[in-house]
Amino acid sequence: MFSRKNQSVIVMVIVALVVGAMVLTGLTSTGGGSGDADDAGAGPEGSGELALRPIPAEDPIHELVRREADDPLALGEEDAPVVMIEYADFQCAFCGGHARGTHPELVEEYVEAGVLRIEFRNFPIYGPESDRAARAAWAAGQQGVFWEFYAAAFAEDAHQGSGKYSEDGVLELAEAAGVADLERFAEDLESAEAGESVERDANEGVDIGVETAPAFLINGHPVVGSQRVDVFRDAIDQLNPAADQN
Repeated sequence: MFSRKNQSVIVMVIVALVVGAMVLTGLTSTGGGSGDADDAGAGPEGSGELALRPIPAEDPIHELVRREADDPLALGEEDAPVVMIEYADFQCAFCGGHARGTHPELVEEYVEAGVLRIEFRNFPIYGPESDRAARAAWAAGQQGVFWEFYAAAFAEDAHQGSGKYSEDGVLELAEAAGVADLERFAEDLESAEAGESVERDANEGVDIGVETAPAFLINGHPVVGSQRVDVFRDAIDQLNPAADQN
């Protein structure tokens, strides 16, 4: 059931969208989150390269990285030199585009090489089904299949209010993701822990001024929208200390 507490999380996120009080700087965005423009992420000369400004080590933006052992919503080594935080809503079409296109390439090229760690944050902005999807993803993670749920949920775009993330819908996705104990899944989905986790993630996004989904922080550097994979490659390569030695 969609509780008042869960409603308050989404209301806070929507308020952040309306107010637009961004504290992130140096944004890479095409304006609509599509990432289709050829100039997305281009440097001052239109080269297509990101111009990353140094972020002081003491900047609190670095504290958002959790590096928690056995975090079911994280992918990659805890000590990877580059950490990308992903804020996403499972009803967001642009988030789905990233999940189906860019995400697998980054995993193959950087996560498997030990260079990149991806930490997912639930950022539900499209109402009750977004909240249920976020809680369901967390519940799947409790059985070690968050990323399988991520893939199943984003396999096709879900329009707002489509019913894809109804009570029956999330159970079907859990089964497709390989959740072993569906009864436990249903209990975890409705648990206080699920709500607290989603609220923690959503509040984090609101606090730093995330306005749209998907949004990313790569070692503290913001990238907004479903950008081309080259935008992510450029940022990761610049931020990987080992790349300077090659």
